[in-house]
Amino acid sequence: MSKQGPKRNSGRPGGRSGGPGRSGGAGRSGGAGRSGPGRDSGSRRSGGGGPSGQRSGSPRGRDGAPRGGSAGGPKGLGGRQVEGRQAVREMLIAGRRKVHEIWISAELEGDPGVDDIATIAQAQRVPIVYIAKNKIEREARSEAPQGVLAYAAELPEADLGDLLRGDGRTPPFLVAVDGVTDPGNLGAIIRNCDGAGVTGVLLPRHRAVHVTPTVAKAAAGAVEFVAIALVPGLPTALKQMKEHGIWIVGLDDSADRDLFELGELAREPICLVLGAEGEGLSRLVRDRCDAIVSIPMLGGVSSLNVSAAAALSTYQVTQTRASVT
Repeated sequence: MSKQGPKRNSGRPGGRSGGPGRSGGAGRSGGAGRSGPGRDSGSRRSGGGGPSGQRSGSPRGRDGAPRGGSAGGPKGLGGRQVEGRQAVREMLIAGRRKVHEIWISAELEGDPGVDDIATIAQAQRVPIVYIAKNKIEREARSEAPQGVLAYAAELPEADLGDLLRGDGRTPPFLVAVDGVTDPGNLGAIIRNCDGAGVTGVLLPRHRAVHVTPTVAKAAAGAVEFVAIALVPGLPTALKQMKEHGIWIVGLDDSADRDLFELGELAREPICLVLGAEGEGLSRLVRDRCDAIVSIPMLGGVSSLNVSAAAALSTYQVTQTRASVT
């Protein structure tokens, strides 16, 4: 495998010779509509701004999109259908977007596990419908909705320019996801990013999963707190990052540079790039990276799942930034 020399941009800050060497590598970052049901006469509504028992009878959400549709469709970030207790609870707590309605299994009415959801929803005048469990399971698109399903406005997209500029207090700490298609992996990555203090996540607009009900559930509500930007092309976005002085570090299990050797580079404005399951980093994305690093594998398997790789790499940056110099 041939090694690439460092890629420098004339507008990038100097004095960074302490960073890791820039090595090439083939891409491996590790690891691997339908309309809603009609309301039957047994459904009961509570809370919300309308009179009790009032139903629109329409399978379309208040934003005009088909209820239970493609979670935002291919053009937007998605997230209009949210399933699972933690995901719905965190959506209400975050208060970033309009919640149109929450369905709760009738057998859970009064259950302590969902009482706080009902209490928060009523305080926010969000309508609650207690409905047969089998109707929720029929409408759900994740494996275990836990008797709770919500319809909401689409997740707001973060502005890429804002992410590149940062907040002026801490250097930008970004994660770019290159073609991850497994919703469970993306949800876990977003949850890791929230915990590690990542300031923004970049997703390709095409050929990648967006925020489906499974992603939102796997993220356990983190999609409500992490700034996520959709970009038309990841290589172009990475080029923009370089123009803003952000270092691009790709993860690849064949690289000869160790993740734990990032050193002071982790304190700089940085973007970690994670490749797709199996295929890893695409050629154009890999060519945009300033450094390619790998996670040491001391056992019998050759790589980690991409979400595990995300956890290790993001917390390595967090640990370095938090340590006393």
